[in-house]
Amino acid sequence: MSSTFSLILGDNRIRIPAVTLVALAFTYASTAPYQSIIGINELGLGNGTYSALIFFSAIVNVTTSLTLGIWSDRLKERRPLVLGLSVAGMLGFGSIAIIHSPAMFIFSTLLLVPMSNSTYSLLFASLRARTNQIDRGRAAAVTATVRALFSGSWALAPGLIGLYLVNSPSMTPAYGIAAFASLTCFCLYFFFAPGNGTAPPAADQPGFFASLKRIFMPYVLVRVIVMALLFGLQRLNSMLLPLIITHAAGGRVVDVGFIAGLTALLEMPFMMIWGMAQRRFRTVHVLAFGALIYCAYLLLLGFASAPWHIYALLLLNACGAAAILSVPITYLQDLIADRPGLGTSLLSLNTFIGTGISAGLFAFGTAITDYSGTAFVGAAAGLASIGVLLYLESNRRQARQPA
Repeated sequence: MSSTFSLILGDNRIRIPAVTLVALAFTYASTAPYQSIIGINELGLGNGTYSALIFFSAIVNVTTSLTLGIWSDRLKERRPLVLGLSVAGMLGFGSIAIIHSPAMFIFSTLLLVPMSNSTYSLLFASLRARTNQIDRGRAAAVTATVRALFSGSWALAPGLIGLYLVNSPSMTPAYGIAAFASLTCFCLYFFFAPGNGTAPPAADQPGFFASLKRIFMPYVLVRVIVMALLFGLQRLNSMLLPLIITHAAGGRVVDVGFIAGLTALLEMPFMMIWGMAQRRFRTVHVLAFGALIYCAYLLLLGFASAPWHIYALLLLNACGAAAILSVPITYLQDLIADRPGLGTSLLSLNTFIGTGISAGLFAFGTAITDYSGTAFVGAAAGLASIGVLLYLESNRRQARQPA
């Protein structure tokens, strides 16, 4: 682990994207917990309007990420793109903080904020462009460690901002903090980011639609869907856990926040552990084992009937979630390893599909059973996904072996 940190700190092409990701986490973490409160409670948007806004903003995010991912592979460096998206973040978050109106909230949440969120995949693409030049095991450890730092920043921000705004009549100042975080990202890349090296000759670069076609090749798309199924388990848990705590387990709302914060903090060391595991074992096996732990967690969550049961599952929750959130980054990038931007843009597609899958599982589970039973549905879907993943990778290995 110390060697991984030494590599991150000693290489400017890794250190600056990593530090920028830590700052970027504050844009997400300072606004996500309060977005629905501001939109619905403070600005008076209807539930249907807000749901449509979130759906279309997700489409803008995945479209921007895919487009810029393809474009970034054709550029000498990704620095101008990161700077441009940071400006979008400053304008988007800042306008909501300053102009307290439904129209500005809708415009910024629909266009500028999802554009800013695309910075996440671009920064990991920059990391991948550098780690493609080092040992694969060390590269996976670097990716997992940087993702852990991102989670640590995410875990820290909501509590600090909550304390800062505890007596505030409005939660919109949180968007001012996000705008400042975007400014920090801009300054880090403007003053300190090095170039990414020489871009491949234009003649060697496929066109936009040829690049997009690679994403929808059956070999890639089916694996993205499997990753989305696993990611959907974590999103499903984020919907179920508060409901199970306050209903089946008889807990309080304060338990929801406390458990969420503890889980996020515990994810950090587990992400680093999963990163080290990838130096010795195949990424797919590490991911399958971590997902199996998460399925066990969901299964046990369905039996929870007291708050202490939920607390007892913290380690299983954090351990499995850490694998689902960090290991797929390397797995998805490996699907299009020669194109760091295009491969990393699969993260946004994975998130978009996974969010839809989690909503579908929640709707199906709650239609046939209660919240606890829906956790069992999630566990079953996760086990099926693990089986499909191992089957796909087994077939790939056999195809590679000479006859």
